[in-house]
Amino acid sequence: MEPLMPHRHAFLVEDNPTIRDNLIPSLAEMSDVDVVGTAEGETEAVAWLMLHPAAADFVILDLFLAQGSGIGVLKQLQALDFNLPVVVLTNYATDDVRQRCAALGARALFDKSEQIEEFFIFCENGLQNPGSLH
Repeated sequence: MEPLMPHRHAFLVEDNPTIRDNLIPSLAEMSDVDVVGTAEGETEAVAWLMLHPAAADFVILDLFLAQGSGIGVLKQLQALDFNLPVVVLTNYATDDVRQRCAALGARALFDKSEQIEEFFIFCENGLQNPGSLH
């Protein structure tokens, strides 16, 4: 019998309702991750995280949001010395974006269109092994 992986809780920052509504059940099924809260914009995301600092084990963050940006969220969390791991899930996974996110403390970055399986595997296993930005 395989040992059970610890159940994880994530806070999801994603403004596209279709992506959000599909990602939440997929995370539960494929990575044993429950989404405990969501936000569509930068201000809403940072406010929720400040009000609920222990509710999530990590943050899943899109870069282009309805208000503000994922880069703005990363900057604010870094300035607040907020230590929750952040995983960026975006359609804009260029080398420049990867470097910028890494410099702002993101644990990993995945391309929504090309690395979704790797994203689910990382959410299930990779958070225990911090390392270079994926």
